[in-house]
Amino acid sequence: MLYHLFEYLRQQGADFSGIGLMQYISVRGIMGNITAIIIALLAGKKTIAFLQKKQIGEEIRNLGLEGQLAKKGTPTMGGLIIIFSLIIPTLLFCDLTNPNTLILLFTTVWLGFLGCMDDYIKVFKHNKDGLNGRFKIAGQVILGLVVGLALCFNEGLAFREGNAVKAPEATVQTASDSFVNIDGLESNAIMTTIPFVKDNEFNYAWLSPFKGKAGDIFSKIIYILVIIFIITACSNGANLTDGMDGLATGVTAIVGATLGILAYVSGHVGYADYFNIMFIEKSGDIAVFMMTLVGALLGFLWFNCYPAQIFMGDTGSLTLGGIVGVCALLIRKELLLPILCGIFLVESLSVIIQRYYFKYTKKKYGAGRRIFKMSPLHHHFQKENIDAAIQKPLRAHPEAKIVMRFYIVSMMLAVLTIITLKIR
Repeated sequence: MLYHLFEYLRQQGADFSGIGLMQYISVRGIMGNITAIIIALLAGKKTIAFLQKKQIGEEIRNLGLEGQLAKKGTPTMGGLIIIFSLIIPTLLFCDLTNPNTLILLFTTVWLGFLGCMDDYIKVFKHNKDGLNGRFKIAGQVILGLVVGLALCFNEGLAFREGNAVKAPEATVQTASDSFVNIDGLESNAIMTTIPFVKDNEFNYAWLSPFKGKAGDIFSKIIYILVIIFIITACSNGANLTDGMDGLATGVTAIVGATLGILAYVSGHVGYADYFNIMFIEKSGDIAVFMMTLVGALLGFLWFNCYPAQIFMGDTGSLTLGGIVGVCALLIRKELLLPILCGIFLVESLSVIIQRYYFKYTKKKYGAGRRIFKMSPLHHHFQKENIDAAIQKPLRAHPEAKIVMRFYIVSMMLAVLTIITLKIR
């Protein structure tokens, strides 16, 4: 709203110190970040006191983990603090006519509602299973359809392939100054970036066995299915990572900062040309949104770090993972997610491997066996030695140490993700 107010005043001829500040992505991003931190710090203290008064605490199952039972009764649904601290600065400093902003806001509200329903059932209905898994998946699929259709048909989500400033004669501009056609490719071509490859644009249409209109329809269906998978995987991956104090919060902050950098580079014609990547004309507001998200997460981490005063619950974790997935899709960098979100990936894989190996060995030997001492993976390092294929570490590590080491690994993956811009 402040962005639109300043733009209106500037167009009306107003001339005072700072009138042009809102034109700068960096300024809006920094202001959004700081505002989000302040809101999270102010809202966090009051929210914790309110939840404690209402006795809205986490139900803890005894899994034999060190310090686990001490967390019983810790307030949950803290994801509302993150969402509240994210939405307000976004409304203040982002361009609300930008389709990227609207999609990210819809993602936040939609998955926040879905996660909130899950936490509500767990806390108020005392049902540890929460919202039925089918409803969660259905909600994520609906979000994927919305994002997929927008990317396929919304002309506001335009990009230029390859070198951002070459071949101007091949560029046709609309009244809204959106780039519609580059070298014969429409702005809504279903393309993405392949890491570590020099000419690194991949067109999903290449996967279609058909040509013409049938091929176009088939390739868009494939693309939308990929989008649904990515959003569902990221959302559930963040949800599984949220098992230790500050773990999901800190890891997502690192991932969010990296995506913010990639969005800023993609939205800057000079940098996009230098790195020879897609120039996504309106991705600057994605950078503002992600910087704001990082601020909200840092403010929440003040209360969520070990020992946690509040947990984010599914209200936060489902939302954060979904935002990460949608952001990567909007800037056409979804193939970088296995690297950037390596923590989410291994956490999810550890659960899948553990579950299927246990079922397989139970059917074959009559008794289930384990690969990890416990899944998700972070609990493997927290568990004392038991009968499992992977025994190390023999001793359980303190929770704070595990979380910090996961942070370090996430930072290394973030650096590797950024340098893929140059390593090809």
